[in-house]
Amino acid sequence: MIFTSIRRYVFLLLPAILVLAGCSQESAETSQPTEGTASPATSAPAPVAANVTDDALINAANDAEEWLSYGRDYGETRYSPLNQVNFSNVAELGVAWTYDTGTFRGLEATPLVHNGVMYASGSWSVVFAVDARTGEELWRYDPQVDRSTGWKACCDVVNRGVAIYGDKIFVGIIDGRLEALDAATGEVVWSEVTVDQSKPYTITGAPRVADGKVLIGNGGAELGTRGYLTAYNPDNGEIEWRFWVVPGNPADGFENADMEAAAATWAGDWWTEGGGGNPWDSIIYDPELRLVYVGTGNGSPWSHEHRSDGFGDNLYLSSIVALDVDDGSVVWHYQTTPGDNFDYTAVQPMMVTEIAINGLPRKVVMQAPKNGFFYVLDAETGDLIYADPYAEVTWASGVDLESGRPIETPQARYDNAITFLTPGPSGAHNWHPMSFSPETGLLYVPTMQGGAFPFSVDENYQYEPAGWNIGIGLGTMTDRSVRPDDQYAGGTGPVYDSPGVLVAWDPVARAPRWTREYDFTLNGGTLATAGNLVFQGAADGFMRAYTADFGELVWQVDLGVGIMAAPMTYELDGVQYISVLVGWGGSAGLIGPSFSGAYKPEGRLWTFRLNGGNIIPVQGQPLPELTEIPYNDDPAVIAHGEDMYLTHCMLCHGFGGTSGGALVDLRYAAPATYDIIQNIVREGAYGGRGMPNLSHIVSEEDVDSVKNWLLSLRAGLLAEQ
Repeated sequence: MIFTSIRRYVFLLLPAILVLAGCSQESAETSQPTEGTASPATSAPAPVAANVTDDALINAANDAEEWLSYGRDYGETRYSPLNQVNFSNVAELGVAWTYDTGTFRGLEATPLVHNGVMYASGSWSVVFAVDARTGEELWRYDPQVDRSTGWKACCDVVNRGVAIYGDKIFVGIIDGRLEALDAATGEVVWSEVTVDQSKPYTITGAPRVADGKVLIGNGGAELGTRGYLTAYNPDNGEIEWRFWVVPGNPADGFENADMEAAAATWAGDWWTEGGGGNPWDSIIYDPELRLVYVGTGNGSPWSHEHRSDGFGDNLYLSSIVALDVDDGSVVWHYQTTPGDNFDYTAVQPMMVTEIAINGLPRKVVMQAPKNGFFYVLDAETGDLIYADPYAEVTWASGVDLESGRPIETPQARYDNAITFLTPGPSGAHNWHPMSFSPETGLLYVPTMQGGAFPFSVDENYQYEPAGWNIGIGLGTMTDRSVRPDDQYAGGTGPVYDSPGVLVAWDPVARAPRWTREYDFTLNGGTLATAGNLVFQGAADGFMRAYTADFGELVWQVDLGVGIMAAPMTYELDGVQYISVLVGWGGSAGLIGPSFSGAYKPEGRLWTFRLNGGNIIPVQGQPLPELTEIPYNDDPAVIAHGEDMYLTHCMLCHGFGGTSGGALVDLRYAAPATYDIIQNIVREGAYGGRGMPNLSHIVSEEDVDSVKNWLLSLRAGLLAEQ
């Protein structure tokens, strides 16, 4: 069958595909020297010395001109007191400058600005420094990641940003390194491997700096790893402390009392598959309380039944954990989803700030994690204050404020029968940053509303050391009886929508003040400013500004490429600038279509100012001309090829063979590519482009059937033309 629509339902499946996907990469990104290199730009301005101190980071909220860390201030509110650009004049924004990143993969970073220099990162963990006034490149650092390891990244070879401290820039490399770069030149000062690189660990998150320590987590729970957060000495890269999220093998002894206590909440031989819990994104610090707050990830595998024999809360999965900044010990924890059974991570952005609770100011931690409930916790004690649904939720009817536990519905502990639950594994809110305005008292949260996902336990699950290990059923991926009506011609299943919604959430009233809905699910992070503005980019390539108080649309521009990253703002020489990285990719750009209509567009860093220049959207590449290629149209061969594609190829090459442009659309591949498809898939011929050797999981017959299924789709396109 040929897909008739992939806008609906597809993003519910994004993190849920059991795949070890081969990710071919454009030739512009295939060089593989053995050492990272920093390249100074020709005739660039003289480098500017960096000197970011602890005091500067502590007082960042009061420094309107710079943007010194991922969330701007230690509370990660992403609020700027700048108001030169405001709701009354935002329509006058134009281009100040642009910088072409040279990549066709996803861009998710928030740039930093210090002393007139902007520092940012792109795909494959490449870091660049540009003049924040002009966009002229100062230096560019490529860590030369082995492209053949790209399969370890569940959701594209992205990077969410860098940290700056002292005179160094710190970046997590997707292959598991943490590196310190000279801020003036981009040269490597030190490099430490933070993971066992023989295992499928990755780093995509931005490092954070707390009390003179550099903090970094890791990802890889879907593939079977044990997550942890590490604090490093910024001068030499030595480990200061490490917080393990889940316990290891009891026979080896526990690292500390926290892990010994956590082990009582697990059952079976959980350690054989790592356990998961990887803290791949959210890390914040409160210098007054001297607490590091870390959001932890899902279990490995997802299925509680397979992971822990269906027993126990499985600490510290899907939790907000407060750690002593001196030694990394647990001060308090709150588990948002005990015994997580759904990939409901708590790695989504958190923030620390003061709001009024019963009319009195109180320092709180706030988070909108995947599970659909918005949490307000006491920042010092971890006591639950509020928990309210901010999206449609069917796995639980609420949260008991006395016990702090969710009130699960009967179907939440699904078995081998298909059970539809909301949210799906993509969550009601994913990694996309939210912001908070003290002027309005509102949080601006990029959400996904509705969209039931078909959960079931995979009765035939077996751990695969080099594959995805989630333990949920595969039948819903190929069983047309549970597919949406508009997914296949003649389908009989129900339709499930999951629209993207910008929610202006009032944490005091415990309800949304206003919402703005999009036709597409995953959209960019947000920025709030004192100009009564909220900025957000979207999957359709438009950058928009709304009034922060009532959500009135006051500015929108077409940038040509889907936007995932959050905007930021800074001021130089009395001029306020707004910057955002624009590049479609991530899980959405790999598995779904390009909602902007651009195929393989180059990523770009856009910077705007009042009375700037004209905005010329990025143009994608033309799709290759289709030629007819003979294929075997035996229905059994085609059906098998579709099943194999869904199982092993879809996450990187797109639902129904339709690429969003981050990678090539295989339906349009050159005839010569099909001639050597066995070499590509089973011999690693395109390893330098990010396509791994899959001979250990697919046979020649499997590959041949995938080829014929893709060619059947190609024939359908030719017939339409």
